[in-house]
Formats: sequence, structure tokens, C-alpha cells
Amino acid sequence: MALNPQVGFMQISKRIPFDDPNVLNAVRALYVFSNLVIAGIYYYVNTQINKKNDMTVVKYVEPAPMGSGGEPNFVATTVKAYDLQQLKALVKAQLMGVGMMCVMHFYFKYTNPLLIQSIIPLKGAFEGNLVKIHLLGHPATGDLQRPWKQAGGLMGAMQGGEIKTDKKSIEAAERAGRGGVKDE
Repeated sequence: MALNPQVGFMQISKRIPFDDPNVLNAVRALYVFSNLVIAGIYYYVNTQINKKNDMTVVKYVEPAPMGSGGEPNFVATTVKAYDLQQLKALVKAQLMGVGMMCVMHFYFKYTNPLLIQSIIPLKGAFEGNLVKIHLLGHPATGDLQRPWKQAGGLMGAMQGGEIKTDKKSIEAAERAGRGGVKDE
């Protein structure tokens, strides 16, 4: 049975003396540094996306949002626009995480999550598809071929299901006239 890394970090963080101001300030500095590294990574990825300027067309059918009762949406976009859209979502998620951490730390006085949130998002950034392609130089084939699979679990279910890239689904959505070219 594999141990979840978050559980391990939680156990370690319980042993850290956060009531010592020097330790607390060091963990705060680690949290800020971690987020600056992530921001730097995302900035570099943004410059690489714009530098490559890949205008290859990507076609797919995205599911209707859960509970909307709407039809799936045909999307024709470019690799550059798709990557910029994905990067924007990553930056938004990171900023929301920082905001929640600030509320938890400064308003509710929780200190243990500072250490965990210094490590887990950084690990997640390096495991992201954009970073794998634009920073680590992995080819955009297989699991890294666009469009990427939606996250599993609750978040994937809330977005309405799986993106379809098969020819039959794309042609059916094009004939039905649902969607169109997405703005950059």
C-alpha cells in the first residue's frame, strides 16, 4: 500500500515547532519562494508558447457543463490558443490557492498548511502537461497530445465528462453547427 505524500507531509508538519517565530518565518519564506518559482515557471512557459507560435489546428468536442442540459460544443482552435487557455487556468488556480492560503494563515491562524502548500503545488507544476512540453521538452504525443484528458474524480465530473477527439464526434458536431472557432 503506497502512502499518500500529503499524509506524510502532514505528519512531518505536526512535528515542526511553528510557535517559534524563526521557524514560522522560515516556512513563510519557503511558501513565498515556492510560489515565486511556480510564477517563474508559468512565465517561462508563456514566453515559450508565444515564441513557438504554433498555429496547428486542434479540433475537439467538449462536453456540455454538468447540469446545463446543453449540447456538447465543437471547438476548433490553435495549439497556441489552447496552450494559452490552459496556462491561464493554471495561473488562476494558483492564485486562488494563494488567496485561500492567505485566509487560512492570516485570518484563521493555521500554520501547518504553509509547509504542505510550499511543496505540493510545486510538484504539481512540474507534473503539468504544459511544463512537460514547454519546459522539460517532452514531445506532444500520446498523453501529451492536445486536447488533454480532463482531470478525473469530482472536478472531471463537474465539467461534464470527457473531451472527444474521434473523427465521428467531431464531424457530427461540425454538421450540427454547435460551437465554432474559439477566440484567442
